[in-house]
Amino acid sequence: MTDAATPARPAAVPNDLGAWWLPFTPNRAFKKNPRMLARAKGMFYYTPEGHEILDGSAGLWCCNAGHCREPIVAAIAAQAASLDFAPSFQFGHPMAFQLATRIADLAPADLDHVFFVNSGSESVDTALKIALAYHHARGEAGRTRLIGRARGYHGVGFGGISVGGISGNRKHFGPMLPGVDHLPTTYDREKQAFSRGEPDWGGHLADTLEDIVALHDSSTIAAVIVEPMAGSTGVLAPPKNYLARLRAICDKYGILLIFDEVITGFGRLGAAFAAERFGIVPDMITFAKGVTSGTVPLGGVIVREPVHAAFMKGPDHVAEFMHGYTYSAHPLACAAGLATLDLYAQEKLFARAAQLESTIADAFHALRGLPNVLDIRTIGLVAAIDLAPEAGGVGCRGLAALDHAFHQQNLLFRITGDTIAVSPPLIVSKEQIGAIADKVARAIRAVA
Repeated sequence: MTDAATPARPAAVPNDLGAWWLPFTPNRAFKKNPRMLARAKGMFYYTPEGHEILDGSAGLWCCNAGHCREPIVAAIAAQAASLDFAPSFQFGHPMAFQLATRIADLAPADLDHVFFVNSGSESVDTALKIALAYHHARGEAGRTRLIGRARGYHGVGFGGISVGGISGNRKHFGPMLPGVDHLPTTYDREKQAFSRGEPDWGGHLADTLEDIVALHDSSTIAAVIVEPMAGSTGVLAPPKNYLARLRAICDKYGILLIFDEVITGFGRLGAAFAAERFGIVPDMITFAKGVTSGTVPLGGVIVREPVHAAFMKGPDHVAEFMHGYTYSAHPLACAAGLATLDLYAQEKLFARAAQLESTIADAFHALRGLPNVLDIRTIGLVAAIDLAPEAGGVGCRGLAALDHAFHQQNLLFRITGDTIAVSPPLIVSKEQIGAIADKVARAIRAVA
């Protein structure tokens, strides 16, 4: 900080990396050998030196339409020049209603109402609050328990890390929210290794929800939240019949079912939402990332009509749900969202992702047998490779592979520990999928 008596700090130079504390990043290792991105276009990033980097992860699972697409850029620029901000409490602007309608039209069944937020983490915490308030509005205020799943990722809010099931995201921040329980993970390498799409084994694991109900009693349980495909924890597809069984048990006991589709929403699995691909209608869907192709932060919760209707009671002058954010439905974000949805429709990108599913599966399952490869999983336009950990610790081999891919292969992908995750923009070509797989293979060999 500076004041009138203190001179301002000089403008940062490229090697001045001290001020920014990077999220989810080993900062000391990064600053010794930075991976810097200066601009982007289409399928590529570019370093400050001008090197072209093939984007194998759609940024952070979000740039589904590719980078710096002209219609989206133009929409954002035009909006910034006409309406920069509109208060989100007690006021509205037309694009927020237009975008909500467009998103509701994409969602299945009677998922007809959209509550806008700014990120996936906020969408999860909002959905959990809606679930609790819904039961309260119906006279069942005792339903306060929330059920997540081991190896689940639901953002970094306190609600999200409480229902989440990744220990590293939780252990330094306790205590968590009270009254939270977890289903077991659906992944078992011995029974599911090298699977394409939904594994045959594991559907029965949904029945453990019956055990949780028996332990706590259904009258105490508000909601179950799961990712249809767990992305950040290593690309874990749902076993066959698992999601259907969860839906049936939730219906049996009056428990709300929330699908966290922050990653799977907007085409990643070949449909607008994973709920459509799997034929399951949850009570709420959380979204973010792909709704604006990563250009402007935006997220939200899509809510079924009966859940929404439970709030629309009491005096008209009283807010039905005491929750929201200053930047909910920000005009620039809504402009970006509308332009992005137009691109998805015009270029049929969701269908394109479905058509490329076998291409990415063939390319990555061909890497079976490379050194230290323990498992390969593919579904939709996503692939994951588990590498054996180094003796130096979990994550060392994965980080080395990431570094080699970027600096030596001009490729960007995601890692979670020693798992490589690939999720390219939906505009990726078959040839580029082959190039990504080839570069991943070279990185794996380099860190063997």
